[in-house]
Amino acid sequence: MEDDPEEGMLGWDETVFRDEHALEIDYVPEVFRHRESQLQTLQYALRPAVRGSRPLNVMVRGPPGTGKTTAVQKLFGELGGQPGVRTVRVNCQVDSTRYAVFSRVFEEIFEYEPPSSGISFKKLFGQVAERIAEDDEVLVVALDDVNYLFYEGEASDTLYSLLRAHETHPGAKVGVIVVSSDLDLDVIEDLDGRVQSVFRPEEAYFPAYDRAEITDILRDRIEVGFREGAVPTTVLDKVSELTDQAGDLRVGIDVMRRAGLHAESRANKTVEPADVDAVYEDAKHVALSRNLRALSDVERALVETVADCDGEQAGDVYETFHDRTDLGYTRYTEIVNKLDKLGLIEAEYEQLEGRGRSRTLRLTHDPETVKEQL
Repeated sequence: MEDDPEEGMLGWDETVFRDEHALEIDYVPEVFRHRESQLQTLQYALRPAVRGSRPLNVMVRGPPGTGKTTAVQKLFGELGGQPGVRTVRVNCQVDSTRYAVFSRVFEEIFEYEPPSSGISFKKLFGQVAERIAEDDEVLVVALDDVNYLFYEGEASDTLYSLLRAHETHPGAKVGVIVVSSDLDLDVIEDLDGRVQSVFRPEEAYFPAYDRAEITDILRDRIEVGFREGAVPTTVLDKVSELTDQAGDLRVGIDVMRRAGLHAESRANKTVEPADVDAVYEDAKHVALSRNLRALSDVERALVETVADCDGEQAGDVYETFHDRTDLGYTRYTEIVNKLDKLGLIEAEYEQLEGRGRSRTLRLTHDPETVKEQL
């Protein structure tokens, strides 16, 4: 008799979870701890929108996994119920050009996608601006992970179009929130002068959570996400410590969910430290996996090429990359620069005897780990 694949599993009514969605990365908690001042800054900036006026612009900065996206989602959830206010959050990891950003805004406003071809940016922009002017709505656009627009050289044109909409279409009122996790990026300095003069944002900085704050937040998630008594304090303390070391709250949340699933796979109604140990290696790469998923096919091809040629000169890596993709050197250099800014590779200049200066390309993670995540 063949083994029963369900043998040893808990029944559907015996899960360790109460609400598994509370342990997912995109969950917006009802109680949002340790970000009161940042929320106040956002509320202050967007309050004019509720009165039908153009809101202040906001720049949200901070390391990954510090609550920036959650804060925007929470605020947009509140604004969404206000008449005359339209909110659109754009994930710039996915929509990393001006045209893609406005396509996403168009889709949110008109509730259908614009044609994939045959429509110019001018027409797309005009339809968006005309609609919000006609409906007398205030549009608030959050450019989440705006650093990706900078990596593609699209940030200034995108912001310029949003911020100047009222000049080309009287009555169009638009406010912008830019969210960046790249602490090396100087958002204001890297914008064109024509954009700097009109952007002038309020600033909300999200620092990394400390150990006590991490414990508070994870305890809240456990209370909502797990059945009472399913997660002992020893497990919470262990996950808090690992999360503090990783410097990314998303790691801790993912560890808790995976540990719960692992406990269930052992037909155990209690999560134990051994469950955390079993899943941590996968969970700690959540940020790496997210960054790799956002890359295009050719960008992933270059990451894989660097993994195969780790530590080689940029020119030698290009030869292998060109054989795989047939792309030219200019585009190759653009992708190298982007991956360097993303922290996926290190592109360091070295002085080579008889060859001048050349860049050496290395992954910032273990090559085998990267290949597993690709």
